[in-house]
Amino acid sequence: MVSHGKHIAIIVQQLNKFDPENQSVEDFLNESAKMLQTLNVTEEKFVLDTLAGCIEYKSILDVVVNAFYVRDGRYCLMSERNLYVVICYLATFQLEELGLQHFSRIVKSLDNAKMQKFLRFFFNALYLNTWIKDEWSHFYDSLYVKQNWIEPLLRWQPKVQQLIAQLTDKLNNRTTTVKTSTVTQPKEFNLTVPKPRAIPIPLPIPVLEKRLPVPSSTYKPPKEKKQLQEIKIKNCRKAEDFLRKSKANQFRCATMKSQKGESELQNTHDSMKSKPAFRAQKIQSKIDNIPIKLNAAAILREGALYQRKMEQELKRIENLLQGARDPTEFLEWQKQMHGKDLEEQLAEIECRRLQGKLSFEEAVVAHQNVIQENKKKADLMREEKAELMHQYAEKRLQEQKELRELVEQIMEEHKNAKQAKVKLQKYKQQIVQEVCEENRELLRQALEEEEEKLRKKYELIQQIRAIESLPSLRHKFVDLTETGGHGLFCEMSIVELRERLALLKEAQKEAEEEKRDQIIHEKQAKEQLLLETLDQISLFRAELGRAAALKQEEKKRKSQSAERPVKDERVLNLQKKIAEKAMERKKQEELLKITAPKSSIAPKKDSWQWNHWKELEKSRERQFKIFQHGSTVREMAPKMLPMRQQEVEPQSVHCAVK
Repeated sequence: MVSHGKHIAIIVQQLNKFDPENQSVEDFLNESAKMLQTLNVTEEKFVLDTLAGCIEYKSILDVVVNAFYVRDGRYCLMSERNLYVVICYLATFQLEELGLQHFSRIVKSLDNAKMQKFLRFFFNALYLNTWIKDEWSHFYDSLYVKQNWIEPLLRWQPKVQQLIAQLTDKLNNRTTTVKTSTVTQPKEFNLTVPKPRAIPIPLPIPVLEKRLPVPSSTYKPPKEKKQLQEIKIKNCRKAEDFLRKSKANQFRCATMKSQKGESELQNTHDSMKSKPAFRAQKIQSKIDNIPIKLNAAAILREGALYQRKMEQELKRIENLLQGARDPTEFLEWQKQMHGKDLEEQLAEIECRRLQGKLSFEEAVVAHQNVIQENKKKADLMREEKAELMHQYAEKRLQEQKELRELVEQIMEEHKNAKQAKVKLQKYKQQIVQEVCEENRELLRQALEEEEEKLRKKYELIQQIRAIESLPSLRHKFVDLTETGGHGLFCEMSIVELRERLALLKEAQKEAEEEKRDQIIHEKQAKEQLLLETLDQISLFRAELGRAAALKQEEKKRKSQSAERPVKDERVLNLQKKIAEKAMERKKQEELLKITAPKSSIAPKKDSWQWNHWKELEKSRERQFKIFQHGSTVREMAPKMLPMRQQEVEPQSVHCAVK
């Protein structure tokens, strides 16, 4: 008689081999029956029924086992998953038939720790009534699930809890039943001493080919990059020096214009026109920089921009001649309004920063008050905990007495169950014999049907081979001058089609040559347009650079003479409130130090929060200063752009057109 643990091991092994995608259930059970011929009829039936049940009810068994691995079985092996599936099936569908005694033998023959953990999880009344019932109702009718599965499990739940308690006692080395049996003394096996292994001949170590060393240039930057960086730094310094000198020359020219007459103005105007070329030669001689290359789109875009600006300026002059009003007064008023809005915005930002600081001080004071209240609550909780522990100890003693009485009742019921078990075993043997006879008859019918199918296939194959053996004409003669004979108006022979294709290719070549000539003419016209646009761009850049330098110098003088705004009243009030809250917080800290000198966690936390808020305050002050000076930076940024354009303007004269 094979042990119960061996039966379960065989079932788990067969379930691991089952592949539902490539194997049907009937074939799998037939193969398993062939492997289980060494067992007797009862054991073979038990194994096959359990296998079939685990496969049939796989969906609802997976619900329980997957939840077990997520909650209580996080450290269990996934290779033992089918073991828990088998135990779940026996507990759900076979517990009434097997009986608690037979089921407990099966459970005790396996690992006690694993079975105790799984049964405690599965026979939890709360789980059975809630999520297990809901999940099973997705697959079967909820009323059927409740009557046939959940209610029987709840009836067996108290008795299974006793089994779980026995397993727990075994794990804790506190077995309830003491067996008086003789202890067997182990003896050593009389084994022959193995011969020492021969030392194998070492294999020759393969000699690798000598590799070429890594070139030194792999880990070093190229020389050209370093040279370009040095040239870039040198050119930047030379450009800065040249920019300072050009500013002085521009202002000198501006003062001379106001003192000379009309004839002298005309002469200076001509000299200013010729000045970019002279400046370009000077820069080219001093700065050995690579010229800027502009593509066609950039040249046309910049030319269109300057053309629009020129049209706008002409339109503005025409409006002024016709009697329109100069918008300079409105622009000055608009600038003043922007300045006031900026001052209000700065004051608002400072108020927000101070409000945050004030809220921090209030939070620290409130936190200190909460600490004192928590101390009082902790004392009350300790007293309640002591009372609850006393009540729990009395309840535990009462439960142990009830369990002892219940164990005595169960032992009496086991004695009466032996006779019913013998009758049930005889009835099962009779059923097994009838099922075996029906299976043999079904197998015989299946074999006859399969032989009939094979015979029909053999006849069909012979007919196909006979058809294939007939000779067939493989060569077909084609006349290229004949038409297809499909009855269409546009039918032509292959020879005529080739002639038409040749004529079409010649016409296509002529069209391509004409298109090529047209593209060349368009390209020449475009290059001429780009050269003219470049000349206009160089003139516009020179004039815009001079105007921008004068405006920038004027704005600097105005910005230096401007006064800083006075602090707002809201800021001053908030600063006073913060000082008062800080004094209150310091008093509270002194009181806490006097009352609770041992508690050092809260002060550390408060000091950390204080440092954190200090850093936030510093960062906000930096942002405030940056925002305060942001307006001047934004005004200077667009003015520097024309000066940079003036610096690059001599180089752009020599640009290459793509």
